[in-house]
Amino acid sequence: MMWKLVFGSDYRQYESMDPNSEKIFYKQKSASRCRCFILFGSAIAAFIIGILIGRYVACPDPKTEERREKYLRDEDTTIIEELMNSIDSENIRNNLKILTEKPHLAGDNNTDLGRMLQTRWLQDGLDHVTMTPYHVLLSYPNMSDLNYVELLDGNTTVYKSNLTEPILTPEEDKPGVVPPFNAYSAPGDIHGDLVYVNYARLEDFELLKSMNISVEGKIVFARYGKNYRGDKVHMAEQRKAIGVILFSDPADITNGDTSDVYPHDWWLPPSGAQRGTLLIGDGDPLSADYPAISSAYRAKVDQLYWLPSIPCHPIGYGIAVKLMEQLNGTVVPPEWRGKMNVTYRFGDGFVKPGWRAHIYVTTRNKNATIYNTVGIIRGEFEPDRYVILGNHRDAWVFGALDPSSGTAIMMEIVRVLGAMVKSGKWRPRRSIMFCSWGAEEYGLIGSTEWVEHYVKTLGFRAVAYLNVDIAVEGNFSFWAEGTPMLVNAVTMATKKVPNPNSTEVAAGRKSVYDTWFNTFPDDAKSKPQINLPGSSSDYGAFRDRLGVPILDFAFTSDPKLNLSSYPMYHSVYETFYLVDKIMDRGFQYHRAIGQVWIEMARHLADSLIIPFNVSDYADTLNAMTTTFLKRFKTLLDEQNINTTLLQISMGNFTAAVKDFEKNLEKANLQDPFVVHRINDQLMQLDRSFLDPAGLPNRRLKRHILFAESVIDSYSGSSFPGLSDALVEIQQGHNVTEQWEIVRQHYSVILFAIQSAASTLKNVTDFMVDYY
Repeated sequence: MMWKLVFGSDYRQYESMDPNSEKIFYKQKSASRCRCFILFGSAIAAFIIGILIGRYVACPDPKTEERREKYLRDEDTTIIEELMNSIDSENIRNNLKILTEKPHLAGDNNTDLGRMLQTRWLQDGLDHVTMTPYHVLLSYPNMSDLNYVELLDGNTTVYKSNLTEPILTPEEDKPGVVPPFNAYSAPGDIHGDLVYVNYARLEDFELLKSMNISVEGKIVFARYGKNYRGDKVHMAEQRKAIGVILFSDPADITNGDTSDVYPHDWWLPPSGAQRGTLLIGDGDPLSADYPAISSAYRAKVDQLYWLPSIPCHPIGYGIAVKLMEQLNGTVVPPEWRGKMNVTYRFGDGFVKPGWRAHIYVTTRNKNATIYNTVGIIRGEFEPDRYVILGNHRDAWVFGALDPSSGTAIMMEIVRVLGAMVKSGKWRPRRSIMFCSWGAEEYGLIGSTEWVEHYVKTLGFRAVAYLNVDIAVEGNFSFWAEGTPMLVNAVTMATKKVPNPNSTEVAAGRKSVYDTWFNTFPDDAKSKPQINLPGSSSDYGAFRDRLGVPILDFAFTSDPKLNLSSYPMYHSVYETFYLVDKIMDRGFQYHRAIGQVWIEMARHLADSLIIPFNVSDYADTLNAMTTTFLKRFKTLLDEQNINTTLLQISMGNFTAAVKDFEKNLEKANLQDPFVVHRINDQLMQLDRSFLDPAGLPNRRLKRHILFAESVIDSYSGSSFPGLSDALVEIQQGHNVTEQWEIVRQHYSVILFAIQSAASTLKNVTDFMVDYY
């Protein structure tokens, strides 16, 4: 077949020379038309894609741009006044009344309260509320065979402590009250002579030693106060005492007039006794460093914990005075004398021959299940960053102050913030968590197990932990203890909160901050004093295991009263009546704590840049260094330990802090990556002082700067690993071994300070050249 190419105006034509080829010609023409349509369609598609690219790349989606702008907005300060004014004192009062209706020692009654909180918090608008169980070792007295202390003449009882505390108001007359006992005391039925050891501190035992008075084979007779009760019993046991009797002296819990006491005033009556745990160590002692969940391995009590092997029992000063007046021996020095109307003597025998003391304790350790109740408001932009508010729920009896004053306030904060979120008016940038801990009184157990349970999550995500254990232990002034990164936040919050003390307002001190600064100024008198915390509340695991900034705060009593605690501490008389009729009529001090707490939470959760002031860290670290060297420099120099290296490390850290703050002032906060990087650096600073090996002989205490003293768990200590070893050396204990610990741990501290400084440097220029 022959073909001829014909050029048409619109397309090529192949014309056949064969007269029978017409169909073929038209098929070719149709195929060409299809190709034309395809080319035209492709051009249209390319045009549309170009428009879309221009629309969504060159011109971003308005909704996306709006979200970006919202992400980069700073905190919403317009809601501060509304939040403050919404905290209602009457609601707090009603909450406290509910919480103190019956005793709630860790166990069933305390779990019921946890379920109540879960229901309330969901109704109040929290996004999620969980109850998590832990299976732990607790301790209870035998309710059918109660503990007591007595003084015997031969086998005849001369004086005997009350088995229970007498009822003084109808509020104490309720079922379920557990009589005075010391948790984890060993059971025992022992007899012997008494030796009075003042507060049973290290220096008290050292004085006895210097006077050749031994407590070996004797019963130690010590007053509460100045140090943790567990440390008192531990030191007595170390010195081979066979038992301990603890009592509250009027010097520490009254104004000296023992006739004007509860229920007429807030002073402890003679029949009141302080309950409390003796455990040394935080968390469940059977599952150290791991959560006490159902799958946990449980061994014998871990060597990191201490439980007494001798019996201990607490009594009131009504029976203590009877014991003291029968003691023989030398009169004690003035600083050992309390305010019982009796001559204080060392003892080591009784006035009358044949008399002896008797301690009878039936307390037993028991496995039990506890629950934490944890609720959350989900953050809008950074839901994986948590600002955590915490308070424990368990109490030795009614717990109107410890802990329910804090619980009542946290319930009100949940109501206020939940209402704000439900209204759609506001949602925080970061998530806010509300934690109600179980079994704090036994040894910070609920909070520690929770941190151990979620350490991988919290270690990266927790921003800060704000603890209120006892909201109002007095009505004199605000008080706080914590780590340096939260100094700025609490300072700013207290300046915004009106002073609940009308006398102070009349004196021109209109804010909570004004009275706080006037009452507790720091050494430079430039700002209020914030003490380094010990390990007396639920912030412990957050600091020790996670390196999270922590703060604990309350209203406290006049320091001139020289009280060891608020007078009704851990007694049956810590009732709603005590708070409502005596300590905080109108609940204005509770309201002020609630306002400080909610404002700190808002500020930390909603600020674009987390409001941590790194210069406060440098100030604290420099002050710690000065204090430490003032106390120990001569001792270190004698061993040729170069203390100049510590000062050089501190100089480098301070320089890094100043550079960081200068760079922060110039940072482009409209760049979300810059914002994220700065916040990461701020969160990392405290964590950089964690040592995975822990402090010497205390591997669960991993923050090398801040931990309680090994001698007193209630008190914080500067460079605790070094300080504890050096005190041991000063006391002549294991000197060669302790010096080796000092040298090794000193090198760790120097390294940690330099490492912390590197976290504040340019993220790609943090390394140092060494030649």
